[in-house]
Amino acid sequence: MSDIAGQVLHVFLGFFAIMNPVANTAVFIGLTGEDSEAEKRQIARKALFMTFCIVTAFALLGNMIFHMFGITLPALRVTGGILVFFIGYKMLNGESSKMHKQQGDNQTADDVAISPLAMPILAGPGTIATAINFSSKGGWSATLITIAMFSLLCVVTFFFFVGGQKIVSTLGKGGLNIVTRLMGLILAVIGVQMLIEGIVGAAANWHDYAS
Repeated sequence: MSDIAGQVLHVFLGFFAIMNPVANTAVFIGLTGEDSEAEKRQIARKALFMTFCIVTAFALLGNMIFHMFGITLPALRVTGGILVFFIGYKMLNGESSKMHKQQGDNQTADDVAISPLAMPILAGPGTIATAINFSSKGGWSATLITIAMFSLLCVVTFFFFVGGQKIVSTLGKGGLNIVTRLMGLILAVIGVQMLIEGIVGAAANWHDYAS
């Protein structure tokens, strides 16, 4: 019983560290600062639901999905890095609201939940690789623990995101603009880091691609 409890704690803490709901709350605030509270809740729910679905799919069928489509983890990192960098660059220039929302266009406002929040920020290469690693360590019991702990983390992250509204109210419009640009810089750096890791990973396995 203690082994199971230890495994549960290990998986949850591993996911918590890699997805980091505290840091991602700041990113969420930067991306949704001009939205209403209801819109923020809708975006948070959709983003986390999509994240849960993506990670669960990879926990169950990760290696099969990679082989089926010929996808490698370095390629996923490179693609995600490029996407995150450009989103961060737009935020750094104060374009986050234009990037995901147009006046009276609910569908466009909703799209930020899928990209960049669900993929690749929340369900990024690191989170996907972690899910595959945990689920492949002990048969179906390991897979179930992986999915259960990630679902718990999604619930925790939702409350972090919703609680971010208080931070927005405290900061005001000027403070929010500063946070948006700061988070844009951080996102751009994260994107570059993902890109570097992808290139290094591809270079390390160059012979596999050439053969």
